[in-house]
Amino acid sequence: MKTTIELPDITFRRAKILAASRGMTLKRFFTEALEEQLRRCSGNTEAPWMAGFGALSDLSDENRLVLSAIDQEFETLSPEDIA
Repeated sequence: MKTTIELPDITFRRAKILAASRGMTLKRFFTEALEEQLRRCSGNTEAPWMAGFGALSDLSDENRLVLSAIDQEFETLSPEDIA
C-alpha cells in the first residue's frame, strides 16, 4: 500500500543516512521501524520465528542487524527449500 507522510527534513535525512549505512531501502527501514513500534505497543517484542529461542529483548544494534539479515534471507527461500 502506498501512503504519504510528512516528516521534518532533518528526520528524513537522518533516516535516509541510517538506512543507507545498513544497506537498506527507505521502504524497508520505515517498515521495520514501524513494525518494531507496533510490537512494543502490543507487548510482543520478539519476532515470530524467535518464539522457540526465548526472549532476547536486550539485543544490541549489531545483533538487530544480524536478525534483519536472517529475516531477509528467510524471505528469499523458495517453497522447495523450506520443505
